[in-house]
Amino acid sequence: MTSEFDGVLTAWDDLALEKITALISRKAVVGEGQTLAQVYLKRGALVPLHAHDGEELIYVLEGVLGLRLAGDDVVVREGEVVRVPGRAPHQIEALADTFALAARGTTPRRTEQGGGRRPDADAAKCDG
Repeated sequence: MTSEFDGVLTAWDDLALEKITALISRKAVVGEGQTLAQVYLKRGALVPLHAHDGEELIYVLEGVLGLRLAGDDVVVREGEVVRVPGRAPHQIEALADTFALAARGTTPRRTEQGGGRRPDADAAKCDG
């Protein structure tokens, strides 16, 4: 029997932990059209208002996130998944130390609201 496996196998434990800011770090696998990220946010971490071309799914494994989306504030708790529609501006704040998985379509760069510059210290380009 021949195998036609044409993928790439990655051991999650072998991925480096990328420090985005003092309060946010992640591990990520970036494919041709998708990104899967395991994100660690310390209480008070802020991901500034931004949008992605494709939709994003965020699954909170531990902790609590505050999400501002379309003018609404939503609290996403442990065991809950939120779907952020493509191109919808959203902002995320860690209301507690939080561990989450985020999956989204890969885009060349994230669109930041208000100028597109990378935010300072406690804001992040995290996939969340």
